[in-house]
Amino acid sequence: MKTIILDLTGCKSLWDIHERIRKAFDFPDWYGKNWDAFWDLLWSECDANKVIIKGEQTIPKEYKKHLEIMHSCLDDLIGLRKKYEKYVNAPFTYTIES
Repeated sequence: MKTIILDLTGCKSLWDIHERIRKAFDFPDWYGKNWDAFWDLLWSECDANKVIIKGEQTIPKEYKKHLEIMHSCLDDLIGLRKKYEKYVNAPFTYTIES
């Protein structure tokens, strides 16, 4: 099982959030740093079984809606992997730690 740790502690901008995502998920340098690009690479390239998200409470309030979008993408990946579990032997989950 592969676990990704996404530490968002101290991110001050959406660019910071996406740069942390790029590094944690080992996305290529050409990652588009938007939620469509995140979803595209998440479902097609992510081989992790679990993501641990840390530091969300440090994100400025104006970016909290972006965390909801990120969570929605992660929830969608859970559903996608469950739907195709007989073809993909890679269950997926994520947790949020304080």
